[in-house]
Amino acid sequence: MTKIIFLLSGLFLINCSKSGGETYEAKADLMEVLPEEKAPASAPAPISAAVVSEKLLPDENGTNKEVYNPKKTDTISKKIIKNGDMKIQVGDIKKAQNQVHELIKKNSAYIQKEEFQNTDMDDNLTLIIRVPHKNFDALINSFSDGIGTVLSKNISSSDVTEEYTDTAIKLANKKIYLEKYRDMLKSAATTKDMLEIQENIRELEDEIDVAEGSLRFIDDRVNYSTLNLYLYKEKVRSSTTSKIGFGSRFMDSLTEGWNSFVSFLLGIVSLWPFFLLIPVIIVLWRKWKSKKKE
Repeated sequence: MTKIIFLLSGLFLINCSKSGGETYEAKADLMEVLPEEKAPASAPAPISAAVVSEKLLPDENGTNKEVYNPKKTDTISKKIIKNGDMKIQVGDIKKAQNQVHELIKKNSAYIQKEEFQNTDMDDNLTLIIRVPHKNFDALINSFSDGIGTVLSKNISSSDVTEEYTDTAIKLANKKIYLEKYRDMLKSAATTKDMLEIQENIRELEDEIDVAEGSLRFIDDRVNYSTLNLYLYKEKVRSSTTSKIGFGSRFMDSLTEGWNSFVSFLLGIVSLWPFFLLIPVIIVLWRKWKSKKKE
């Protein structure tokens, strides 16, 4: 009996030692697994702000579904439009014009419009100049020195970055819609669906053309600034230098007198309806006078 009890006790101790070993091994395995489970997953890369936003586009079944087309765009730099107006009084209009042309060529600019006006009082040369944005300030300073006396100068700048960015994003979204409608047109089942999709495509194409034209216009105004330059020379009149002599002035006076006389006659002729009333008034007046005498 004692042997049996001793044998059972030995078996019990052996089982306990095995179960303790298994527990330790399980704990060891768990410690090896836990660091991997607790390690935080890598955060997803943030979406750039300069991507096209999500759009709800109609699918082939006519329902709307979210189609996310991340289209990365280049970072849009500052869009600054510069304009200027300058009026310069010069001593010799021809000499000043040659100097201006040299400065324009030096700064890689060009003349968009040129207009000359010669009056009895002064000479005026108006130039509309397009100059690269980076050379605008240098050209202004060049005109301020050596050309003549600056009578007025007005420089303005406008930031159109927000307008440009907004137009560019809308243009990209319209192109996404356009491609989707073109895909839908290929699988259109009825003529009515085809006509509706084609109308949507036509409207989108027109809107895209307008948006692209707006972007080109802004780019042109940004890349090339506009300067309105006025060259002014006042004429000094004297008896020796005046080109208008006594004979010319005498003929001008005769011409003005004749024109005044003709205007007077034409004014009288224009009153002919009133002249028709004069005989009637005279007849009525005589009748009234004769009745009064009677």
